[in-house]
Amino acid sequence: MTEKISRKFIIELLAKTDIVDLINIRINLKKQGKNFYAYCPFHTEKNPSFSVNSDKQFYYCFGCGSYGNAIDFLMKYEHLKFVEAVEELANSNNVDIILENSDCSNQNIKFIRKKLYILINNINNLYRTELKKSTGKHALNYLNYRGLNSIVIDQFSIGYAPFNCNNVINLFGKSNEERELLIKAGILVTSKDGNLYDRLRGRIVFPIRNKTGHIVGFGGRSIGDKIPKYLNSPETPIFHKRHHIYGLYEALNYNPKPSHLIIVEGYTDVISLSQYGINYAVALLGVSITSEHIQKLFCNTKNIIFCYDGDRTGLQAAWKTLKVALPHLEDGYQLGFILLPSNEDPDKLIRKEGKINFEKRIKNKIPLSSFLFDTILRKVDFSSCDSKTKLSALALPLISQIPGKTLRIYMRQKLGNKLGILDDNQLEKLIPKIIKNNSTSKSTSFKFTTMKILLALLIQNPKLSVLVTSFDDVSEYKIVGLPIFMELVKQCNKNPKLNTSQLLELYRGTNFINKLETLALWNHMIVDEQIKVVFQDSLNKIRDNLREQQLESLISRDRIKKLNSEERNKFWALSQTFAKK
Repeated sequence: MTEKISRKFIIELLAKTDIVDLINIRINLKKQGKNFYAYCPFHTEKNPSFSVNSDKQFYYCFGCGSYGNAIDFLMKYEHLKFVEAVEELANSNNVDIILENSDCSNQNIKFIRKKLYILINNINNLYRTELKKSTGKHALNYLNYRGLNSIVIDQFSIGYAPFNCNNVINLFGKSNEERELLIKAGILVTSKDGNLYDRLRGRIVFPIRNKTGHIVGFGGRSIGDKIPKYLNSPETPIFHKRHHIYGLYEALNYNPKPSHLIIVEGYTDVISLSQYGINYAVALLGVSITSEHIQKLFCNTKNIIFCYDGDRTGLQAAWKTLKVALPHLEDGYQLGFILLPSNEDPDKLIRKEGKINFEKRIKNKIPLSSFLFDTILRKVDFSSCDSKTKLSALALPLISQIPGKTLRIYMRQKLGNKLGILDDNQLEKLIPKIIKNNSTSKSTSFKFTTMKILLALLIQNPKLSVLVTSFDDVSEYKIVGLPIFMELVKQCNKNPKLNTSQLLELYRGTNFINKLETLALWNHMIVDEQIKVVFQDSLNKIRDNLREQQLESLISRDRIKKLNSEERNKFWALSQTFAKK
């Protein structure tokens, strides 16, 4: 499918996009020198190694090796396929996708992300209107009964989907194509008798936004005893439950750099806490905690606090969270837990005890170390002679997963105290060594050659192409890499404004894209002031190499068959050229 989108359109789309702005909306970039830096959104780290270069329109992480242009970033950060990422980029630039040729328009190619965004936003406006009508009065009364005021209802764009109402179909599903889009958006479902109806009918509706503020799905809460109590939108082209966090957009809109985030269980927990001035609460969407969730949370704050019920189910959920989070705990990152009293939730507690007392709970959270050892110690019978062996067997594999050296040492010392092993060297022998797998990092070390220097400098500085003159007079002689070099020069000369990002995009999917990307990332250690000189010198060396091949060819030919006058003149001209060097 990727070849059906106009390559020229993609290059022009990248030209319209500032990768710094695109990424800065999603993670906080800070300028240092020529580049912008941030904590990498694709792995947890103690020092920011995620670099974005405005001139090259390229990002690279020195920690995990992730790299690419604006399209690559969207693919990885938003978990999109190539076509979806191009469409998302087109949406943000408010342009329509152009296909390679007119025949493709008749093929089964559908770019629907923009349509879904517009449709879902319009439906949300409808739900909000319905909440304020007489048919939604009981839903509004319920929200008021739960203590939610009109300000917070508007802030979170809460609405209502009436049970006996076909407004969605009547307004947005007049044609078969429109109804298909409603189904794809997860709004309409088919009943047993074959009729279409609103999935969320009879429910209070909570819109779910992505990081950029687009509504991508809904959560519906039943009023009364209707089962299930909560119903989320299904997976759609723009909504994936395991990648979204409810309330994160609102929390970051209030404070782009929160000192901590508290993760609660439900929509109303987030909204109630916000109403009481705790504007840093978010919630998962009815799915178990994932590595993606932890990474996304740590990308926005260094301190995350999970709030669970203090019953057995809550403790199990907290333990699972701890195990998922351990591999992401670099030094400087914190993980804590709040275990609530029985039959309580944040929504109820904040109303009972108010903001000050609830924030005391947050302040007195259970630290990672305490929760880990308290949980493990419940499984150890200290009346048994092998209790210390069991404690070490349970704790050591978990401690070894922590990447933060200082935190790992601290946890090891706590374990040593409990085991009665005060000699750190003895404890060290028990702990399995962490084998770092750097297979995801792109190796940029390779043997220096003149051609590799030329290629790297050109890819990183496409404007150097104007210095390259034709090699037609020596085209019959070969140097490895020269054909692709001249191909790159040709592309750069066709579009003098081409940057590194666009140049590489031209070769996406080709056999040599990996080599070009490696050269794009190569730190050649040449200072900016010398790049042009080194490039010109390298060009001269390549040209001399080709002329040497030409001279040797003429000498060989003369031994077999005497050269004609034209060839002899060429021989003497080449000889004089080398004699002057």
